[in-house]
Amino acid sequence: MNTLAIDIGGTKFTVAMFDGEGRMVQRHSEATHRVGGKDWMLGRIRDIVQSWPVRAERCGIGFGGPVNFETQMVTLSTHVGGWANFDLIGWVRAELEIGKVVMDNDANVGALGEGVHGAGRGHRPLFYMTLSTGIGGGILTGEGVYRGADSYAGELGHLNVDPAGPECLCGSNGCFERMCCGLWLERDHGKTARELLGDPAFVAAYVVTLARGLKACIMLLNPSRIVIGGGMSKAGDALFVPLRAELRRQITSWSRARIDVVPAELGDDSVLYGALELARART
Repeated sequence: MNTLAIDIGGTKFTVAMFDGEGRMVQRHSEATHRVGGKDWMLGRIRDIVQSWPVRAERCGIGFGGPVNFETQMVTLSTHVGGWANFDLIGWVRAELEIGKVVMDNDANVGALGEGVHGAGRGHRPLFYMTLSTGIGGGILTGEGVYRGADSYAGELGHLNVDPAGPECLCGSNGCFERMCCGLWLERDHGKTARELLGDPAFVAAYVVTLARGLKACIMLLNPSRIVIGGGMSKAGDALFVPLRAELRRQITSWSRARIDVVPAELGDDSVLYGALELARART
C-alpha cells in the first residue's frame, strides 16, 4: 500500500511517497510562500502529488502547529495565515482522492519518525524537539505518542524561560520559542540562524537559554534520549557540544537523570518517516 507523507512547516513544506515496503520513491520540498498562505501551499501540494506516476491509498500528515488529534482538525498556525480550524483531512480526501488520512502536529510526527527509523531507536521514553522556525516537542513512550488530555502535551515552545523576556506571538513573554527559534533569532539579530550558530561567542550565550528549556524537559520527563530535529540542529557539534556542557552545569547536582541529547538522524525527513508510521498505525 502506497503512503503519501505531508510535512507542513513554517518555512517550507515537503511531500513524499512511500511504497508498500516503506521505501521513499518520490520527494519534493519547497519554501513556504507566506503571502500566498494556505491556499497557495495547498495548490502546490495538489499539483505536485497529481504529477507523480503513482497514487497513494493512505496519507499521514505532520502539521507545523497545534492539532486536535481527537477531532483531526488543525487548530492554527502562528507562522502562516489561513489555517485556523481548517479541515485539512477533508481537503486531502476530496482533492487528492485518498480515503485513509491521519494527521498530528509535526513534533509528535517527528518523534515517531526518529523513534522508529532514526536516532531514537531503542530509546523510550523519547523526547523529540523541533528547533526551526518555531519550537515544538513530542513525547514517545513504549505505548506510542503521548498527547495528553487535549492533544497538546509536549508544547515546550511556550514554557517561559525568561520571565523578563520580550513578548511572544502567543501573547506571553520570554517563551522558549520566542528566545530560541530561528524566526525570532533572525528578527532580533538581523542574521539567519545558520550564520549565528557559526559564531562560537553567540552559541555560548544562546545555549544558556536553550539548556534552560531542555532542563525542564529532563527534570519533568527523565527521557531516555532527547533528539533535536529541524533546520537549526544541522549546526552539529558547534551547537551540541556546548549545549551538553551547559546542561550538565544547569541540571540539579543531585539528579542522576541522563543527559543524552543528539541531532536527528533523518535530517529533513524525520516528519516524513513519522507520517508513514502514523498512517500505518491507522490502517
